[in-house]
Amino acid sequence: MAVAEECDVVVVGAGSAGCVVAARLSETPGLSVTLLEAGGSDRSVWVRMPIGYGGAFYHPTLNWRYYTEPDEGLGGRAAYWPRGKVLGGSSSINAMVYIRGQAADYDGWAAAGNPGWAYRDVLPFFRRLESNLAGADEWRGGDGPITVRDVAAAAHPLTHAFVAASEAAGHRRNADFNGADQEGVGFYQITTRGGLRASAATGYLYPALKRRNLRLVTHAAVTRILVDGGRAVGVEYQRGGDVHRVMARREVVLSAGAIGSPQILQLSGIGDPERLAALGIAPVVVAPGVGGNLMDHVGFDLVYEATVPTLNQTLGPLWARGLAGLRYLATRDGPLSLSVNQGGGFVRGDPGRARPNLQLYFSPLSYTRAVPGKRRLTQPDSFPGFMLGISNCHPKSRGWLHIRSADPAAPPEIHPRYFSAPEDMDELIDSVPLMRAIAAEAPLARVIARELAPGPDVTSREALTEFIRGRTTSVFHPCGTCRMGPDAAAGAVVDPALRVHGVAGLRVADASIMPAITAGNLNAPSLMIGEKAAELIRAAL
Repeated sequence: MAVAEECDVVVVGAGSAGCVVAARLSETPGLSVTLLEAGGSDRSVWVRMPIGYGGAFYHPTLNWRYYTEPDEGLGGRAAYWPRGKVLGGSSSINAMVYIRGQAADYDGWAAAGNPGWAYRDVLPFFRRLESNLAGADEWRGGDGPITVRDVAAAAHPLTHAFVAASEAAGHRRNADFNGADQEGVGFYQITTRGGLRASAATGYLYPALKRRNLRLVTHAAVTRILVDGGRAVGVEYQRGGDVHRVMARREVVLSAGAIGSPQILQLSGIGDPERLAALGIAPVVVAPGVGGNLMDHVGFDLVYEATVPTLNQTLGPLWARGLAGLRYLATRDGPLSLSVNQGGGFVRGDPGRARPNLQLYFSPLSYTRAVPGKRRLTQPDSFPGFMLGISNCHPKSRGWLHIRSADPAAPPEIHPRYFSAPEDMDELIDSVPLMRAIAAEAPLARVIARELAPGPDVTSREALTEFIRGRTTSVFHPCGTCRMGPDAAAGAVVDPALRVHGVAGLRVADASIMPAITAGNLNAPSLMIGEKAAELIRAAL
């Protein structure tokens, strides 16, 4: 084993939250910070070019490429869960859609015994992290590290048709899902700047690395947290075949994500003592909630053949891709500078609901998913097509994950238990008429040749249930596995200050701490969690 190094704070994981924590803590003069990342450099075209995330989807060095166990809710299929194994974490391989969630989501966190996490409390951190190109106001930030761009002016004409059709179907237009109210339909905001991805690494980490008190170690796979006398005193990691230790004089912050953080806790003896002992791991802290409360958004698409050109004709033929590439190289503009998730919204499945329960997605292309192991996410269909997708905002199903063995390199077993709460399936079944009503309005109807999947004859609840089980996929928003709450006996893993119950000097700061999943994409909330965690830590130093 190499000689142990020492610093004030060790941060495990250079993902969305970890980059924020390390960067903000390094702003404190004299505070030494070491950031450990299992992955490597983000200097890849699949990361930097916005639409390149398709190339990162199965990439062996950029992506952890997790699979769940076969899931009954998906008809016995395993779900694929991409997670960033690279500087910036999943903010370097995601679709870049920037959604904060609903104010009521955070108010619910606070009401569950987590003071300081209501929306009025977290809004300043959202504004702090954001540089919105639309300009600062009471909701938006104007000078933060993460650039947020509205895509309305650059969106495909079919995306404009979707928004118009949604309005014609009775859904109000919303120009800013991150403003005063999330409800409505419109164009998504994405995290890009100058035609390049704006990740946590480019926004936070790289500027912070200019400070001498921040040290970054890549290809450092953390195997366990070192606990002595009930206190976290450092971490052990493997790099290049060697075992290293870095000791923490003040704090260890675990920001390895909704899969990595509970995995590392369990490998360290923090979890269910009986399950850990059965794997040959000496229990250190009784924490049965570690790995529980697993939540994720799931969804499916209605697929349509169009009578007008879509992105299939732009991203499909080799010559067309070449033209798009030349345009991107010359201008940093065009379809390669965007996400394919250009429009969508948040709507109520029925008028009796107090707030939106469904998220809409519109993509002006259609595709067949790549075979696992390939680098490409999509191969656009040869004909013009588009997809209208949906997911439920607040699924009630809860799953769990746990390490399989004491081997840190073995991926954990993941059990999402999709649709174990029957109301989740009911919501999605009831969403199909809503989507078809949008497609039936003139702005879209006039460009639709036919509905390809599931097909217009699929209307009964039984047939729709079969379709949904067979076609639903993860929306790649795992969270909740180190749940925040005041009571460890009730399954909470961290307290409202993100301190691990039962271990001094150890915090978790990433999407795993979410008590309940937020409405929409999770990168913005993860960045906010990093901002708030850094302030909590600095206040305690």
